[in-house]
Amino acid sequence: MAIDDLRQFIELLEREGELVRISAAVDPELEISEIADRVSKARGPALLFEHPRGAEMPILINQFGSMKRMSLALGGEDLDSVASRLGELLKLDLPRGMVAKVRALGKLKGLAASAPRMVRKGPCQEVVIKEPDLDALPILKTWPGDGGPFITLPVIFTKDPEGRRNAGMYRLQKFDARTTGMHWHIHKDGAENFRDSGGRMEVAVAIGTDPATTYAATAPLPKGMDEMMLAGFLKGSPVEMVKCLTVDMEVPAAAEIILEGYVEQDERRREGPFGDHTGYYSLANDYPVFHLTAMTHRRNPIYAATIVGKPPMEDCYLGKATERLFLPLLKLTLPEMVDMNLPLEGVFHNCAIISIKKSYPMQARKMMNAVWGLGMLSLTKFVVIVDEHVNVHDESEVAWRVFNNVDPGRDILVSEGPLDALDHSSPTAGYGAKMGVDATKKWPEEGHPRPWPGDIEMSPQIKELVDRRWDEYGIPKKQCK
Repeated sequence: MAIDDLRQFIELLEREGELVRISAAVDPELEISEIADRVSKARGPALLFEHPRGAEMPILINQFGSMKRMSLALGGEDLDSVASRLGELLKLDLPRGMVAKVRALGKLKGLAASAPRMVRKGPCQEVVIKEPDLDALPILKTWPGDGGPFITLPVIFTKDPEGRRNAGMYRLQKFDARTTGMHWHIHKDGAENFRDSGGRMEVAVAIGTDPATTYAATAPLPKGMDEMMLAGFLKGSPVEMVKCLTVDMEVPAAAEIILEGYVEQDERRREGPFGDHTGYYSLANDYPVFHLTAMTHRRNPIYAATIVGKPPMEDCYLGKATERLFLPLLKLTLPEMVDMNLPLEGVFHNCAIISIKKSYPMQARKMMNAVWGLGMLSLTKFVVIVDEHVNVHDESEVAWRVFNNVDPGRDILVSEGPLDALDHSSPTAGYGAKMGVDATKKWPEEGHPRPWPGDIEMSPQIKELVDRRWDEYGIPKKQCK
């Protein structure tokens, strides 16, 4: 069943035992985030703070904070099952034969049914505030060194000069009752739309959307593709959109809260610092200013927020969803790719571990360079390549392969290029050095004339014998994980 708004998702989480309601008055300044940080690190439940101190709106946090909740959010038993659905949609090469053509038409019909649908009215406009006041929102201050309170889980809508919609997720620091910062990085589509606007650009912000829409705003879609179509496909029904009241934008009709406004090309204000998903504070810098022209919301709205920091945190599971969902798309471009792991400690732009089916010399280097030329993956600082039989999600095995298989003089590739804006290690902001590590088995053609040793493995017959007789040996399985 499609989850069409945040309230349905809360009900689902509660039925699944994945949500805890907190009735005590808890302060949105640091106290809620301290609790959420501890719960995230302990892989705990979603939290609904029903009576945040000094505010009337409940606060939902950690809604995506486990693989199970992330799968529930996207309508699958697990993320790979969701990826499989998306992968089938991508197999729309030119079909041969009538049966294949009918199947392809069925897929296209399903994709068309995912397109967003305009409606005249929506719950997000049940209450209209034409003199908006951000003090009405329980905006969190998440870390002691933050420059102020930040809206941390917004879906931000912009349009390019051709009128094509983009949805992204960029933090908003509250400056006062009517203005915030607009922290979009130079590589993001929102920032590009802003640069191309040439002057004032209208913006709309949705807070508390259905989970598929929230996820879609974080997804690295190719420019020009509508994130709302992805959201509709993931949740199994179109995202209903409603026209804003003071700007020429459309927003999800079932969102909890909508902020309408604009940014000016020649206006910047100092924003930050902010305790970011790298586990370090991103430094203060000048960013565009978002001016509110109106605020609307549902009756008795729920404020959705998140806290980011040293992994594991809630955003890690959003990143894992992207890793799994976009793997089929990557395989279309790079058919030798078998699997990929973006480890939590790499915060999704510092490290990618990739297994490949190697069929010619230096193929691992080809894969490194391909990754550094692919969309947001181009920002990856470390790329580690292993053979197809290596489990990239077993980071102990990967480390073993790297430490044993790599000759540093032969198997390390250092390149230069763009880096994520949050990378603080490079002496220059936004670009610097990257490293590729070829941990595959080396061939003579790759400069390894000696025989390559085989892995030590127990005899399959002995493995089967011990599996059958394990209990007879008196060794409790629970003591041997």
